[in-house]
Amino acid sequence: MSSTNSSLKELFLNGIIKENTIFKLALSLCPSIAVTNNLKNGLYMGAAVLFVQVMVNITISLMRKVIQPKVRLPIFMLVISGWVTVTQFMMAAFVPDVYAKVGLYIALIVAFASILARAEMFASKNGLLPSMADGLGMGTGFLFALTTISFFRELVGKGSLTVPTGLATQHVFTFVNTKPLLIMVLPAGGFLAVGILMAAFNWVDAKYLKKSTHGTH
Repeated sequence: MSSTNSSLKELFLNGIIKENTIFKLALSLCPSIAVTNNLKNGLYMGAAVLFVQVMVNITISLMRKVIQPKVRLPIFMLVISGWVTVTQFMMAAFVPDVYAKVGLYIALIVAFASILARAEMFASKNGLLPSMADGLGMGTGFLFALTTISFFRELVGKGSLTVPTGLATQHVFTFVNTKPLLIMVLPAGGFLAVGILMAAFNWVDAKYLKKSTHGTH
C-alpha cells in the first residue's frame, strides 16, 4: 500500500516539476502569453485545463480496453472536446465575466498537445488511480505555471495585484512607489515573462530540487 501511495505521489509531482507542461516541456504556450496579463484570468484558465486534464485521463483510462487502436486518436479528441464543452458551460454559467475574456482560449484546450499526449502515452495504458494522479500532476503543473506567470506580469506591469475571492475580485495591495512596467501586460511582455520564469524554474530545479531528490536516494 505504501509503495502504491509513493508511486502515485511520484506521478503527481512529476507533472508539477519534472514534466511541467510550460516550464519544462514548453507545450501549449498560447494561453501563457494570451491570458496571463491578469491573475484572475490566468487562475481560471489554469483551473479549466486542470479539470479537463483530470477528466480526460479518467475517461480514457476507463475506456482503454474497448477503444480500437486504429481509431484511438479520433476518440481521444472526441473525449477532450466533450469535457472542454462541459468546462465552457460551467464557466459561462458561474464566471461569465472571466469566460467573456478567455472563452476563446478555453475552446482551444481541445487542441492542446499536452492533454492529447497524456491520453495517448499514459491514460490509455494505465489504470484509474495512476491516470488520475498523472492528470492531477500535469494539470496542477499547468495551473502553477499560469498562476505564476499571471502574478508576475500583473504585479510588474501594473504595479498592483488583484486576487479573486469567490466569484468576485478583490484589490489587495498596491506598490505606491513602483512605476508600472507597461510592456509586461502587452503580448511582448508575455514572451519575456515566460522566458524569465522558465529560466528561473529550471535553475531552481537544477540547483535545489534535483539535489534533494538524489539525497533521498
